[in-house]
Amino acid sequence: MSKKKISEVIIETLVAAGVKRIYGITGDSLMSISDAVRSNSAIEWMHLRHEETAAFAAGAEAQLTGTLTVCAGSCGPGNLHLINGLYDCQRSRVPVLAIAAHVPSREVGTAYFQETHPEQLFKECSHYCELVSQPEQMPQILEIAMRTAIEKRGVAVIIISGDIALKECAAVLKSFSMAQTEAIIRPSDKEIKKAAELLNNASKVTVLGGIGCKNAHKELIQVATKLQAPIVHTLRGKEWIEYDNTFDVGMTGLLGFSSGYHAMMDSDVLLVLGADFPYRQFYPAHAKIIQVDIRGEQIGRRSNVELALVGDVRETLAVLLGELKNKKDRTHLDASLQHYTKTRQELDELAMSKEGHTPIHPQFLAKTIDELAAENAIFTCDVGTPTLWAARYLKMNGQRRLLGSFVHGSMASALPQAIGAQSAQFNRQVIALCGDGGLAMLLGDILSLKQLNLPVKIIIFNNNSLGFVELEMKAAGLLDYATDLDNPDFAKIAEACGLLGLRAEKPEELSPMIKQLLNHQGPALLDVSVNRQELSLPPTITKEEFIGFDLFLIKAVLNGRGDEIVDLAKTNLFR
Repeated sequence: MSKKKISEVIIETLVAAGVKRIYGITGDSLMSISDAVRSNSAIEWMHLRHEETAAFAAGAEAQLTGTLTVCAGSCGPGNLHLINGLYDCQRSRVPVLAIAAHVPSREVGTAYFQETHPEQLFKECSHYCELVSQPEQMPQILEIAMRTAIEKRGVAVIIISGDIALKECAAVLKSFSMAQTEAIIRPSDKEIKKAAELLNNASKVTVLGGIGCKNAHKELIQVATKLQAPIVHTLRGKEWIEYDNTFDVGMTGLLGFSSGYHAMMDSDVLLVLGADFPYRQFYPAHAKIIQVDIRGEQIGRRSNVELALVGDVRETLAVLLGELKNKKDRTHLDASLQHYTKTRQELDELAMSKEGHTPIHPQFLAKTIDELAAENAIFTCDVGTPTLWAARYLKMNGQRRLLGSFVHGSMASALPQAIGAQSAQFNRQVIALCGDGGLAMLLGDILSLKQLNLPVKIIIFNNNSLGFVELEMKAAGLLDYATDLDNPDFAKIAEACGLLGLRAEKPEELSPMIKQLLNHQGPALLDVSVNRQELSLPPTITKEEFIGFDLFLIKAVLNGRGDEIVDLAKTNLFR
């Protein structure tokens, strides 16, 4: 049997499994892996400027394609840089394999230069993490890692020292399917009948749908039609639920708005479908809750559940439909839809901007992006206010995609995820909605856009602050502190890096500049000066938040910051 270097077998196995690229930064402990990529024309090394970017990019590709993607980090610091991005991949449940290089095998345990303990480091952000210490181990460990990442929809890590990767092993290549197995999982007939009984006897049913509704749009609408039930969606469920949906009443939660909140609070039965919505205060205390989830361990950890149904949402709804009665009473549905229409109108009014009005309303920026973006655009958004405006103003149509760090909540995800999205689907329009703080955190990887020739379009919501943190401080009754950002001219930085750089400071500049940005053939950046004092109110304000905001106003006046009160008086809080 012929023998090859372990690194060569790793790369050939990945190629045979359909992997197209590896995101990472090479180093001395990774040289054998990157050299094996160099020698194989079927796979590409995506040379980035930060390993965190590599992990986020791999996760974005996995979200779009549903297939295994790969990132790599050199020993010690390279591994540590991977971790935050891998946490996001793990919590977003996307199949990612990380190749973590290690110090020379004979030096393990000696406090060698750059030595860490990767088996411990990656333990919490992976389903599988194993060290390859002998050449004979590698083929089986690699196969187990790949299979685990695919079947558990998460991260698997193989750890290998550079000297081990250079050793030879039997060149065993197995046929390996990248597709996740398609087992049919649904509740028992007895449980289905119990759910139908609760739903049929309820007078006001509301549906809360999450990402688990991804492949169940038709069944979801059919169930809502039978139950005359309004549908509230989570942020991760937005792209799968919002479109072609006459039952949609928007989101609830900190980023949502009042119509979704009231539709849930006014229900007597809440049907939760594939959602792990984390905010307890937004669940109705009095309603009976039926929760459907493919992962039984998630059921009931946010609120008390009357009935737990373990199963795939589409399969469960398909069976449940046959047991449901056609409801005639539309009172709850019509009230929820009317509330949504009013709320949506108010939100759209906030996105109107008059010529010469500065700084630009971020709502107006988001709405303009939505109107000018392609029908099949891929959006990525940083946490904080870019995610808020994306949630409220980007319209999903069944073709568009919306990616972000929606579970892990990490800063600086938009640019790296845009890199992964554009790499995977080069001919689609990819737009990164970045915060000024988020972009600055991994700013170096705008260089990667030029080097990799990726036509990503970056739009910065530049308010010279950590805006969402400021709002949280004010709600807690604190003076905002350590949130100022002394920003450069990002457009000039973009130009220096070989990108098209634009800057907008007036509302009338937005539309022509966004069109220029989107029509540009290469990577481009638009820096937009938006209103720092724009408040984004959740669907309901607690007594503690109201008191906290009053305390902030008093402290601001006493500290000579009365001008901020004047600016705040112009925001949507007082409209």
